[in-house]
Amino acid sequence: MAKSNIKLHFLGTGTSQGIPIIGSDHPVCLSKNPKDKRLRSSLLLEKDGKIITIDSGPDFRQQMLRYNAQRLDGIIYTHEHNDHVLGLDDIRPLVFKSGEDLNVFGLSRVLKELHQRFPYIFIENKYPGVPTVIENVVENEKFLVAGFEIEPIKILHGTLPILGYLIDGKIAYLTDVKTIPEESIKKLKGVEVLIISALRVQNEHFSHILLDEAIRYSNLIGAKQTYFTHISHYLGFHDEVDVSLPNDKHLAYDTLEFVV
Repeated sequence: MAKSNIKLHFLGTGTSQGIPIIGSDHPVCLSKNPKDKRLRSSLLLEKDGKIITIDSGPDFRQQMLRYNAQRLDGIIYTHEHNDHVLGLDDIRPLVFKSGEDLNVFGLSRVLKELHQRFPYIFIENKYPGVPTVIENVVENEKFLVAGFEIEPIKILHGTLPILGYLIDGKIAYLTDVKTIPEESIKKLKGVEVLIISALRVQNEHFSHILLDEAIRYSNLIGAKQTYFTHISHYLGFHDEVDVSLPNDKHLAYDTLEFVV
């Protein structure tokens, strides 16, 4: 049986500081183009009336309000850095509305970090009004979240092992990439949509790939369409960079949405 179409919505496409950066006079930070305004990276997926997100950064409340989200059926975490997890508390109104605990998924290490950042969520005697969650440890096997089939994809963020995800076998989300192991590349071969981080154009970074490296990985994987995310102001103006890319590759931007 054919799988349902998925609507993708980019909640945010920026790095840990977002764009504009506080106090910056860099030309991209001063740009009036809405596509140059980037909140911290997160992706929303909607299928058959169910909604999940990958990560919940510090801008999560603003992002979900902007999307006019009426429900949330799960959050899948790539890793534990602040720009990917700090919005967890903002699930409260959606948990209250549904009357159900929210399923959250991540590596065991990542879930332990959530305990450290949000101890009041996980203690036995909770303060009334805190969000409630169900923890799900992600290992190597595929798993289901609200009807989405999710396959973990091992990648490295510098030397830190983190996860990307393959959704319903056709959409791959890889953020904070420095290295994609060969076994992971094999799992992604020929994917319909690849979403991959591309920090900037030059000056190598110890834990992130640059645009040319992201293009190389896209070509190696053979993705039919590629969207670059987790973008810093040093990448340049959205419109100038996007028009320079091959036809099958695009800069993502906040609020971009399409159906796969």
